[in-house]
Amino acid sequence: PEGAVKWLEEGEIIFEAMRCTEEDKTTLGAYMLREEANHWWKNARQRIGAGGIVITWEMFKRELWVKYFPTDVRNRKVVEFLELKQGNMTVAEYA
Repeated sequence: PEGAVKWLEEGEIIFEAMRCTEEDKTTLGAYMLREEANHWWKNARQRIGAGGIVITWEMFKRELWVKYFPTDVRNRKVVEFLELKQGNMTVAEYA
């Protein structure tokens, strides 16, 4: 999961620097995928792009999150974050 987060963050930095359009972001994002992720995307693209639907960058990211950062992992990370301590207080207690 951390790899997916880093990959997205780095990609978005590049896209911003290049002033990419939303369509270009999806195309370049797909180009940046390697090995298993590339195979996954080919199948996902066929599934969500059926009927001529244009796949936006937001759709691409959502699919990537579902695949590489599933809900149970996200929930676990939220709990870990809320249980972090500084001194005697947790993050949740600071809020």
